[in-house]
Amino acid sequence: MLDICLLGTGGMMPMPTRFLTAMAARLNGRMMLIDCGEGTQVTMKMLGWGFKSIDVICFTHFHADHISGLPGLLLTIGNSGRTEPVTLVGPVGLIPIVEGLRRIAPELPFPIEYIELGKDVESPLQIGEFTISFCPADHMVRCFAYRLDVKRKGKFDAKKAEALGLARPLWSRLQKEGSVEHEGKIYTADMVMGPERKGISVAYCTDSRPIDRIGKLAEGVQLFICEGMYGEEEKKQKAVENKHMLFSEAAKLAQFAKADQLWLTHFSPALHEPEEFLENAQKIFPNTELGEERKCTTLYFPEEG
Repeated sequence: MLDICLLGTGGMMPMPTRFLTAMAARLNGRMMLIDCGEGTQVTMKMLGWGFKSIDVICFTHFHADHISGLPGLLLTIGNSGRTEPVTLVGPVGLIPIVEGLRRIAPELPFPIEYIELGKDVESPLQIGEFTISFCPADHMVRCFAYRLDVKRKGKFDAKKAEALGLARPLWSRLQKEGSVEHEGKIYTADMVMGPERKGISVAYCTDSRPIDRIGKLAEGVQLFICEGMYGEEEKKQKAVENKHMLFSEAAKLAQFAKADQLWLTHFSPALHEPEEFLENAQKIFPNTELGEERKCTTLYFPEEG
């Protein structure tokens, strides 16, 4: 199972009831973040998931409302006792920007590993148990949307094992260890497994116009977290000029992607009552909900529940 939590839902500036943009994912006790706006460590402390197990932080882009919380968070991760590397992922320019921010967090007990999403970096990335895909968004600066997948192996096929002449006591070893030697031959797990089953999937997009490649990245996900900077339809021209989305545009993107569920986030500071405009999205994509601080869900493999 995969736990997802929206740590902050605000865009541009923090508000009394909104932290800036960030999302956390937790899988088998390990964590990753997407974005790290101002106040991220405060809302994480309120959440109670801890800091030591954060293995990777992905950045959509480098506007301050998406990265300004990083120096403090790195210090807090260090104070939690972590000594293992933390991987940071983001557009080209990640290294000098983070090194600049680290002038106020120069001493950390763990190394930082960088992955800049340039032409030589292929999607998906495999970082621990997290499979991370990405695609360019359409914003004022270089920006990426992300997809997180939890893969699931196929079922053990007893008929395949029997056809290979493998004795039953070897079956469990083969599944657990990945390979076994029997009568001078090496047998690998893929030789006795069925096709890969549908896994768990989440997509995350902020600061972009609605474009097809984001919909394709989010195709078939169980949860699509997407910006809804403006709720009002009359803000369309402003959304175009500032490279953001309306609620209705995010809903059309979720519909295009055939996502199971849509959470809206990254609200404008001027959007005081987003619930007033939720219908603009729901009439297009009914399974739409408003994001809120520390809104969490647990996603399961489709056969579970």
